[in-house]
Amino acid sequence: MHGLFRVRGFTQDDAHIYCLPEQLEDEIVGVLDLIETILTKFGFDQYDVMLSTRPEKAVGSDEIWEAATMALKGALQKKGWGYGIDEGGGAFYGPKIDLKIRDAIGRQWQCSTVQCDFNLPERFGLEYMSAEGTKERPIMVHRAIFGSLERFFGILTENCSGDFPFWIAPVQLKLLPVTDAVQDYCYEIAAKAKRAGIRVEVDRGTERLAKQIRNAEQQRVPIMAVVGMKEMESGKLAIRSRKLGDLGSFEVGDLLDELSSCVENNEEMTKIGEVEEKAPSSVSKD
Repeated sequence: MHGLFRVRGFTQDDAHIYCLPEQLEDEIVGVLDLIETILTKFGFDQYDVMLSTRPEKAVGSDEIWEAATMALKGALQKKGWGYGIDEGGGAFYGPKIDLKIRDAIGRQWQCSTVQCDFNLPERFGLEYMSAEGTKERPIMVHRAIFGSLERFFGILTENCSGDFPFWIAPVQLKLLPVTDAVQDYCYEIAAKAKRAGIRVEVDRGTERLAKQIRNAEQQRVPIMAVVGMKEMESGKLAIRSRKLGDLGSFEVGDLLDELSSCVENNEEMTKIGEVEEKAPSSVSKD
């Protein structure tokens, strides 16, 4: 995945919030909530937090730097997150919070960031009318959840060794026909699965069943359905999970409803009829 970590060009999910000074802390908490929700969905619930303060060369008054830094600290305290201090590590235009996620082997990767910006509102001449009737300058908040999308997906791929969470697996369901006689039936099921929003493939059926299963598992396909004459006649599918092994036979409609629910809710599937409960996120106290 190294090619995704050092790219010639990258896509940054940078967005901006304009707010009043008294709104700053709550807006930062909202961004931290969003970061926690999204990173947890991708399986990252271990990360270190750093608060970077005013560098030697900076724009803006001491008072506004102090207010912004206190807002960042207040937001972290409301979240109950431990954090370290990077003295002088802030941008020239404002202090910031950086999150470093930890992958499966403990490596740290800088991804999410929340930055206060005093420079651009001044350069753009932005103003708002205060309750006292005076013109004031708003504060601008930069926020990025993933940082570089290319780099994030490189980290994600290495973190799970290509065994993606069910809801983002490139192929979520693979149909394994036992004989040529059930090929058309497999394509009928595949069409229903696609309409339900499930990414599905039909094996060509040129290999023995054991080899079909092995190939699908090597391709990290989470759910496999064995289809023979018995399944075609009964309207059921013999289901095998890559992680859990054989799960038994299930009605086609019940299976597709369950898989569709997992996709819609961005959930990991443990077994038919049960969705894994996510453990609460944990943050380093170092």
